[in-house]
Amino acid sequence: MTEENIGKAVKQLLGDSPERKFRESVDIAINLKNLDMSQPKFRVDEVVILPKGLGKSRKIAVFAKGDVGLKAKSAGADYVLTDEDIEELGSDKSKARTLANECDSFIAEVQYMALIGKSLGAILGPRGKMPIPLTPDKDVVEMINTTKNSIRLRSKDKLTFHVAVGSREMSEDDLVENIDSVISRLERTLDKGRHNLKSVYLTTTMGKSVRVI
Repeated sequence: MTEENIGKAVKQLLGDSPERKFRESVDIAINLKNLDMSQPKFRVDEVVILPKGLGKSRKIAVFAKGDVGLKAKSAGADYVLTDEDIEELGSDKSKARTLANECDSFIAEVQYMALIGKSLGAILGPRGKMPIPLTPDKDVVEMINTTKNSIRLRSKDKLTFHVAVGSREMSEDDLVENIDSVISRLERTLDKGRHNLKSVYLTTTMGKSVRVI
């Protein structure tokens, strides 16, 4: 798959999709083949940093306290939560679901991971939003900046899944670069690379679909 081919698909998609009065995302729908998805080793679960970002702001929650919590807040984290907050959310499932739906990604200091798993795992897990562990050797500011421009490719046990790769307002070149990064990562991740890709379609929120592969 070349960037030229992706570029043609992007141009066709944007040309065939009328502009709406709201911000539309640009998604790719991925269809796999020749994989037994009942076996976890064949499932896709990858974090991909989009070189041109998503074209929109993303909400991030960080489980941390003290100096790390202060740095997270300064770096633009939408929520900074402590162990007390985790326990409160664990006892208030409605509040926990609201937070899980509102935030795009979560980051947590490693000492909180077990408590989060016990208190919030049933809510965050199915949504693919279990926190990214913040180990002592990592910088929370850098992680937040990276997470703002990253997406998660997650197939679970399905051969078909989709993921946002940008927004309608982004330039064609930026969308092409993002899509190329996602497809390239998929090809490196899949058991037999490109041979496990049945098809890839490009679409906007309310627009038509265009086949890329």
